[in-house]
Amino acid sequence: MNIKKIIDLSMPLTPHTPIYPGDPKPHIEPAATFARDGYHVSRLVLGSHSGTHVDAPFHFCEHGWRLDEVPLAYFLGRGLVIDATGKAEGEAVTMADAAPYIPQLSPGTIVLFHTGWSRYAGTERYFRHPYVAPDVIEAMLERGVCTFFIDALNIDPPDGSSFRAHELILGANGVIGENFANFEQIDFDDPYIIALPLSLPGGDGSPVRAVAVQWGECGNNQTPRPFL
Repeated sequence: MNIKKIIDLSMPLTPHTPIYPGDPKPHIEPAATFARDGYHVSRLVLGSHSGTHVDAPFHFCEHGWRLDEVPLAYFLGRGLVIDATGKAEGEAVTMADAAPYIPQLSPGTIVLFHTGWSRYAGTERYFRHPYVAPDVIEAMLERGVCTFFIDALNIDPPDGSSFRAHELILGANGVIGENFANFEQIDFDDPYIIALPLSLPGGDGSPVRAVAVQWGECGNNQTPRPFL
């Protein structure tokens, strides 16, 4: 196979990247410059949940898997986009929204909740995002889903009144991804999602560079491209 299309699902990491209130603010500055040192090196100060990131179970569960214990297979696989673009500020994605997609779920599926909220990144409205109702998460966990991504700041309510989705997913040793972007650009079926974290032993989460890949068949005179 070769890559027919690749979509960047990552939010740029800058000092202006929106963060969950109270998290460390990203800070990037030169540590070495070409003029002074003959090469460039940058100093990065980040939280483990800065920008587009994944949560390991240890984030909410004292005895949950730490980042290095989560199977890498949880971070890549067939994606299924759940259309939730009609939701208002602070409104839940409900079972009525998710029901048409439930039969398509199976172990290894990566669920992508497409709220469209990434377009508000950099504005105050980004912090008043939709969220996912707990019964939706429960139904998907029952289908063997372990990985849940959303194009919003948080999979739970924006007012911080509940973290039930975090508790359910991470309590089942699943994975959450937040601050994803560009889900609207996935205009093909069965996107292959890759969102690999940094290798952080004992970690509770990590920024990721996430992509959606559309695979194409190789022609007779084509050489398959290597995987990544």
